[in-house]
Amino acid sequence: MHEMALAEGILRIIEDQAAASGFERVRRVRVEVGQLAGVEVEALRFSFDAVMSNSVADSAVLEIVDTPGQGWCLDCGTTVGIAALYDACPLCGGYQVHATGGMEMRVLDLEVDARAEAPGRPG
Repeated sequence: MHEMALAEGILRIIEDQAAASGFERVRRVRVEVGQLAGVEVEALRFSFDAVMSNSVADSAVLEIVDTPGQGWCLDCGTTVGIAALYDACPLCGGYQVHATGGMEMRVLDLEVDARAEAPGRPG
């Protein structure tokens, strides 16, 4: 299941950001997943919960932002929406459609709790 590896990659991004920015806890993680990315969203959700356990993102909410598939039809010279790679152009029926969008998966942003300063120490 490659979704487990994807969740582990998300955790590495979170841990790197926690070290760099000094936040204490992650409440929400927004991830963009393209329709053509080959990611099973429910498997990613399951993997995310398992991987984030006992980390800075324990109990964080995973918010998925879906990005539709998009392609450029070489036959009719038009940008079209596509549901799967190698689909025919919905306008002309041609199979010369080059995918141009909806293949990405990336962490968009994190909602975090800032680390509290120790009493008596300057911020």
